[in-house]
Amino acid sequence: MELPDFLPAAVAQLTEPTSIAIAQHIQQVEVATELSYLPVPTTYVCEGAGQPPVLLLHGFDSSLFEFRRLLPHLAQFHTTWAVDLLGFGFTDRTVTPAFSPAAIQQHLHDFWQQLIQQPVVLVGASMGGAAAIDFALTYPDAVSQLVLLDSAGLAAGPAMGRFMFPPLDRWATAFLKNSGVRRRISQQAYADKSWVTADAELCAALHLACPNWSEALIAFTKSGGYNFLSDRIADITPETLIVWGRQDKILGTQDATRFAEKLPHATLTWIDQCGHVPHLEQAEATAQEIQQFLMAR
Repeated sequence: MELPDFLPAAVAQLTEPTSIAIAQHIQQVEVATELSYLPVPTTYVCEGAGQPPVLLLHGFDSSLFEFRRLLPHLAQFHTTWAVDLLGFGFTDRTVTPAFSPAAIQQHLHDFWQQLIQQPVVLVGASMGGAAAIDFALTYPDAVSQLVLLDSAGLAAGPAMGRFMFPPLDRWATAFLKNSGVRRRISQQAYADKSWVTADAELCAALHLACPNWSEALIAFTKSGGYNFLSDRIADITPETLIVWGRQDKILGTQDATRFAEKLPHATLTWIDQCGHVPHLEQAEATAQEIQQFLMAR
């Protein structure tokens, strides 16, 4: 199989069809941004055709591989994009030292302006949900509808933040890089632990080989993350679908109803037999909920 040369060599070890397919379709574009005098090499996938376009935002310490199972379902009906946020995935971390929510928002808007240039259905998973909320608050004209998948945004910033000073910052990221630690986190994210395959673990760890992974993670965590959003959520204008796994053990389930209460135009739907990652564990059901939401609008 032909794979992009900007991905780590370990990508050749992928075995599951959806993982291989998304790896083969990853592209890289130079995104011009005020964050750096050099453009930021930015990784993304675009598949399918149809309106409205959909843009997928992944979670903390993750990549667009997170959408390998959901994206094919959505691409049957929509032009579907997935992008690696600044400081995460396979998007370059070497040309700018800015890795904060504000920098992520700026880079995402530059990407949207350069490649998409029309309102999107913005779909955010976990931390990606917080990034989506932040983006929709700042650029409401760029977002037609919002979809939150077990979203962050109501709680305080990353718990690791209090450890982010030398030498504890390096110890914290080394701990997070440990394969056993990552496996335990993955197992906690699923209701059905059989989804935690060798291929799934590889997908979740490929981006760790990228230059400045540790430095970017430390910088983002020191920024405080998205701990400023809670009081602003009621200002969201796009209609919003909240999708939540009933067995979410990462964020729990209380935030699902809290989002529904705070958001002025919200619909809440639950995915049964599902943990924190409905887009991975129940991809077809999640895609159906999104499609029904969009068809009703």
